[in-house]
This record gives sequence, structure tokens and C-alpha cells, in this order.
Amino acid sequence: MSIPHLPGAKDKRLFTPGPLTTSLSVKQVMLRDLGSRDEEFVDTVRRIRESLLALAGVSREDGYEAVLMQGSGTFGVEAVVSSTVAPTGKLLVLINGAYGERILQMATVHQIETTVLRYSQDTRPDPADVASRLAQDETITDVAVVHCDSTTGIFNPVEAIGRVVEEYGKNFVVDSMSAFGAVPLDLKTAGVDYLISSANKCIEGVPGFSFAICRRASLLATEGWARSLSLDILAQWKGLESNGQFRFTPPTHTILAFEQALSELSAEGGVAGRAARYRANHECLVRGMRAMGFSEYLPSASQGYIITSFLCPEHPHFQFQAFYDRLNEKGHVIYPGKVSGTDSFRIGSIGHLFESDMRALLAAIRETLDEMGVDIAS
Repeated sequence: MSIPHLPGAKDKRLFTPGPLTTSLSVKQVMLRDLGSRDEEFVDTVRRIRESLLALAGVSREDGYEAVLMQGSGTFGVEAVVSSTVAPTGKLLVLINGAYGERILQMATVHQIETTVLRYSQDTRPDPADVASRLAQDETITDVAVVHCDSTTGIFNPVEAIGRVVEEYGKNFVVDSMSAFGAVPLDLKTAGVDYLISSANKCIEGVPGFSFAICRRASLLATEGWARSLSLDILAQWKGLESNGQFRFTPPTHTILAFEQALSELSAEGGVAGRAARYRANHECLVRGMRAMGFSEYLPSASQGYIITSFLCPEHPHFQFQAFYDRLNEKGHVIYPGKVSGTDSFRIGSIGHLFESDMRALLAAIRETLDEMGVDIAS
């Protein structure tokens, strides 16, 4: 029996916040089976944990640990939220998008006491507001924020917020799902206790697991706090430490792909190299979209280079679903908008994409607008 066709250059290009377009070499390493207790697999997990710490600019000697958790990024965030807030603790959630709202929802489901600082989706949280809230409410024990909220693509001031959180002696949780691996962040300077990301974002692996970079002292202090068996982040760490194995069945193929993706990230120049490519993609995209008459939702000062929200043009012939479908037929996949009360759509600059891909997308958009009879440039 012949091996099925392996998707490659003919795949549709995914201009999304994840899952992403991946390299052929990342896909190829999944064409083998490896047991979860196999010494080779255990060694792979160990190397990945070490590589993640190095990518974060920390080490075990600095007092940090990397914990892998089965499931999507949401599983990883919920593992940290449900495991690391004390039974008598109180979580302050900074919200300016759908993923901050999701953290609040997680805490509510697990009956964790919460308080919120909520901003409009085009506004970054103000560290002074965080300081004021922490000064007013001494019962707050933990603070959570999203690094890059892909609702809009906004970059939040994590380091500035983290300095405030550390000054008040609180635990700091950062959902860096759409930023880690391509957006520089000094965990020590930012006072981060838990940073969570996913295999299928800026590291350009495939979906299947998330991970948390944890300050060891903070993690060890959570003994007995977990509100879930499978999402117990401390128990997961203990299992990995004891025999190098996951407590429950790991996504073996995804992990093999992830090590290859980490190798490719390193070869590109690490965080700085990947950031440069994504930034170039973003700048190419924005120039081309503006030339066609599109406008971004966010002000430039808040806009990151991961994903960009564009306002739908006010033209009688423009319908997003038709626009989306025509681009999809041409091999380019974008995302609908998530901004409340605003007609918009999103285009990602991340994944195994290059400026040539962005130019091809822009050409497809021009062609599609012509087909729809939409002229917004004049």
C-alpha cells in the first residue's frame, strides 16, 4: 500500500491566529509511531522542556520549570488558573478582548473569587489602574493578563504590568498564546510566575498540547489547590519529574513535530529572527491593504504584528462571507472578526508564511474585490 499524499505546497495558506501553515519538514516528522514510554520519546520531552526554558530566557538554575499539558492552549490556561489560585485566593483579570473574558469564565466555573479591570477592545490595560486596584483590595492574590489578544491583535504592556504586580507581591499569570516565540518578553523583569502558550502558534508546531513556564517556588506553593484531576499543573510537573512521562496519554506525534519546529525556530534566529519575519509580513500586509482602501481597527501604537483586524468597507457590494469564500477558493484562508459591535475581519502574519505569501494574498484580495464590484480605494 502506498503512503497517502503528504500535503505540502498545494495546501491552502492559513492567515489565521492558529492552527497555522506549517513547514513540510514539521509535518514529515509525524510519519512515525513512537510509544509514550519509549526512552526516545522520554528524551524528546526532556529536550523540549529544556528548550522552552531557553527560549523564555530562563533556566532551572534560575528557578523555572517547563510543564507540558495535553490539549489546546485553553486547556493550558485553565490548568494554571484552576491549579494555582489558592482556595481562599482572589484573581484580578485584565480584559480587553475575548481571551481575557475566557479567563474570567474559567475562574467563574471553578468558583474562584474574581475582580475585573475591563477595557474597550482597542485600549491597552493601564499599569496605574492595576496599582490602584491592588492598593485598594489587599485580598487580591493573583493577576492575569493576555499578552497578545488575537481578538484584535493588540499587544498589552506585560512587563510594565508585571512590575506593578511584583511590587505588590502578587502572582502574575500571562496568557502568551499568540506571542511566545515571536514577541520578546523578559520573564524576570516582568515578574511572571506562569506563562502559558501552545504548540501551534508562533513556534509553528501542530495542535495537540500547551505548556506553561512556571516559577518553581510559586508552583510548589500550590500543593493541594488543584480543582481538577487532569488539569492539575503541579501533579503534571511531578509526573514529568519522576519518570519523564505524562500522567495521561500524550500527543506523541505532535510532540515530535514540536521538537522539529523548535529546531527551525532556532535556525531562523530564535525569537528575534521570527519576530523580524512576522513584522515584515505584517508591514507588507498593512501597506497593501491601505493601498486598496482598507483601514485597521486598532491604532498603530497598540497594533502588534501577529494578527491584524481590518474594518469591513462600507460598500453596498461588500459581504464578508462572499469575500471569505472567494479567497478560500483561491487558496487563502482568513478569519472573521471578533470585535464586539464592529464589522471586521482578521488576517494573521504568523505561521510558515513569508512576504511572498502576503503579496499573493493581497493580489487575491484585489482580484476578489474586482469580482465583487467593490472599489474602496478611490
